[in-house]
Amino acid sequence: MPNIPLVNVKVQFAQIQTEAEKQVLEILRAGAYILGQHNRAFETELAEYVGAKYTVPVKSGTDALLVALRAAGIQAGDEVITTPFTFIATAEAVRYLGATPVFVDIEPESYCIDVSQIEKKITPKTKAILPVHLFGHSVDVEAIETIAQEHNLLVIGDACQSIGTEYKGRPIGGLFTAECYSFYPTKNLGGCGEGGAVTTNDPEIADKVRILRAHGMRETYKHETIGYNMRLDEIQCCILRLKLQKLAAWTKRRQEIAKIYDAAFQDVAGLKTPPVKNYSNHIYHQYVLLADKREAVQKYLQANGVGTAVHYPLPLNLQAAFADLHLPAGSFPVAESVAKKIFSIPVYPELTDAEIAYVIEKVREGAQL
Repeated sequence: MPNIPLVNVKVQFAQIQTEAEKQVLEILRAGAYILGQHNRAFETELAEYVGAKYTVPVKSGTDALLVALRAAGIQAGDEVITTPFTFIATAEAVRYLGATPVFVDIEPESYCIDVSQIEKKITPKTKAILPVHLFGHSVDVEAIETIAQEHNLLVIGDACQSIGTEYKGRPIGGLFTAECYSFYPTKNLGGCGEGGAVTTNDPEIADKVRILRAHGMRETYKHETIGYNMRLDEIQCCILRLKLQKLAAWTKRRQEIAKIYDAAFQDVAGLKTPPVKNYSNHIYHQYVLLADKREAVQKYLQANGVGTAVHYPLPLNLQAAFADLHLPAGSFPVAESVAKKIFSIPVYPELTDAEIAYVIEKVREGAQL
């Protein structure tokens, strides 16, 4: 029986192993571990890839969200509109600053924030919108920007799952006030550890993020504000640079696998393939299915060597960490319904044709139980 994990970082690293080991050893021997040549080069290369003028690497996607929000002026007492159907880091970053996340339900067509419901959540305390390009699918950028401009709000995008995602053919990295990326090992562009970045076309935002990530310093030992220790180290930048060279090809392969899955599952009763709106290219950080009998399907796949996961089993309004918001079950019906049925199957680019065929076979069998 095959063993096909949900994600396989080992097989991906093997593609860059020889060069990575050589360059990492050079870094170790040189002794320049922080904000060196790989960091500077990665900034330039990443900015070009995501379509932004400025890129500031930081230690994680969570750090990126935090410093981007703070650089944009979010502070205690403010409200930030976002989605409850995302990883907790999105709303955590808002809370770190003493601000309040205000949740808006998702749309069933993309699992991203339902733009039609945003305006009714705007109050005098609202300072920003924090939409999430979920699973690699873009939010409706123009619709959100229209609302933001009408109400004088900033938009900080959470693109932690969406490096390479495009909106109407344009990379999303420079479309909002800022975008936040994650390079967690299992992401489409993943490091050998934690990593993240803020991208923006605004020089002031970029400058503030640079200062905040380094203890509030522009110059050594001259602290302009209270900042953080969020500098991304040279080894991670080196690894990410090597992987970035292959990312376009890896993304194309993910999209090819997704098309194969779409065709294979479209006629399976009780199973829904990932919806894609015509303005997004979708880079499939996750290939998610909705199953009426999710637990049975997952159990069957596990028994047959196919890895799965649920992203996300509990919307943030139902998490104990946000109990003080008093948003009980039923507050966000679409997100709560999707959370009960959604699960992810392998879509990493190193999957072989035989493995893809096996996953399809077992998903179809499991859905018919």
